[in-house]
Amino acid sequence: MGRKLQNSELNRLSIEEFKLSPKLPIIVVLDNVRSQHNIGAAFRTSDAFRIESVFLCGISSTPPNAEIHKSALGAEDSVDWHYFANTANALTFLKQNEYRIISIEQAENSVMLNNFLPSQNEKYAFIFGNEVRGVSQSIVDASDLCIEIPQDGTKHSLNISVSIGIVLWEFYKNMHSSLL
Repeated sequence: MGRKLQNSELNRLSIEEFKLSPKLPIIVVLDNVRSQHNIGAAFRTSDAFRIESVFLCGISSTPPNAEIHKSALGAEDSVDWHYFANTANALTFLKQNEYRIISIEQAENSVMLNNFLPSQNEKYAFIFGNEVRGVSQSIVDASDLCIEIPQDGTKHSLNISVSIGIVLWEFYKNMHSSLL
């Protein structure tokens, strides 16, 4: 084993350096996410993998917010974010800017995450849904694709913050070289 590294030894970017650094061409879209903990976790995970932006839609709370900050730990300051009154407006913006819209949802004809290989030349927007209802059907219908996280247990879903981590890690692994 080895000794645990101190934060000062991790060579992390400052907020200013993060803002100027290249990002993965990915936007995390939160479709009416009610838990401020999950919103904060979305920011923190987006910071970890240098994601372009987080879009907060509908009932999703926005920074500054003490509850978001508890789990974001300041990532709400490093990661760009935008608020949309509804997710359909966010999708209109994303389509106009040539993002591939992907709902993370269990749906007919969904593609399993482990079977999807991202293109280095595409921009992606991942839609993550409400903790109880998931991604709304109208947003699934407006998406280019649904990606499903394979699961073999007895439960039918994962917490949204866990789903965000799994999906962003998978894309980070496959697209990280585009940041170098």
